[in-house]
Amino acid sequence: MTKNIMSNEAMSDEAMSEPTRRTVIKTVAAVAAAPALLGVAETGAAAEPVTGVTDEARISLRVNGVTHDRELEARVTLLDALRERIGLTGTKKGCDRGECGACTVLVDGRRIKSCLTLAVMQQGRAITTVEGLARGDALHPVQAAFIKNDGFQCGFCTPGQLMSAVACIDEGHTGSDDEIREWMSGNICRCSCYPNIVASVRQAAKEMT
Repeated sequence: MTKNIMSNEAMSDEAMSEPTRRTVIKTVAAVAAAPALLGVAETGAAAEPVTGVTDEARISLRVNGVTHDRELEARVTLLDALRERIGLTGTKKGCDRGECGACTVLVDGRRIKSCLTLAVMQQGRAITTVEGLARGDALHPVQAAFIKNDGFQCGFCTPGQLMSAVACIDEGHTGSDDEIREWMSGNICRCSCYPNIVASVRQAAKEMT
């Protein structure tokens, strides 16, 4: 009997010394709620969620020779700035992750995928979009070549193809059809107009040189 009592007492002491699952849950809940309770105690009212917070800054983008001043968040891509804030919708949003090339523009003469760069990073640089290729009613030689050789079908990828073709020619990568294919490979045409695109680049390269 004495042995049983001692065992029960020992078990009771052990149970008191080790936290139970219920005790742990209560403790964690109390700790998690403490900051909120302190906030209520200090202000006398429940804290309201923060809404409408933006980190916009005024930036200046020079596009097709025209300066555009806009209030933009730091996270806005160049693609979204061009399409949604400046209104130049010729640059297309395809995959939005740098795989299709539909958003290709020129920055200081070099082709980049505008969905992969932030607008704030391009301040002070010369940005050229597809809208900036023609000179009034006079088409750029690349644009004229694409029309003559049927270098497009649905036309969605065409702005990016045109910008990449201009850069490809300027970079001197038009020595052969294979070289053109290689240096235009970053632009995808879902209509598979690749032979006509190559022919367009080849023709425009001859005219421009």
